[in-house]
Amino acid sequence: MDYTGSQSEKAVPAGELDRSHVGHTVSFQPNEFTVVFGKIAGIARTEAMVYLSLDGVSGGTHLKDEYDLPVGHSVYLQVDVMSNAESTIKDLFGKVQENLRGSGHKGSDERTDRL
Repeated sequence: MDYTGSQSEKAVPAGELDRSHVGHTVSFQPNEFTVVFGKIAGIARTEAMVYLSLDGVSGGTHLKDEYDLPVGHSVYLQVDVMSNAESTIKDLFGKVQENLRGSGHKGSDERTDRL
């Protein structure tokens, strides 16, 4: 099995997870046979490993709620739709401003009124 996340997720190295990710939904493949989906309850880290504690995963016979992953191991976080939309709007606004400046558009203060 080779899990690569869904279209609504973005890949992040486990070593980049920090306190701001606690409470976020995450998915990852800890071994060759398992894909895990859960909510991050806690994160601990050493130089080489990241330890994730998850809500909503344990309780089954073979399910556990704690995983240790190498810092470079990919985990998949849900894309924050609001932040993503805000970023897209800012980018588009910047491009519009750039185009207006580059096209020689004269602002209202440079306009002359004709009688």
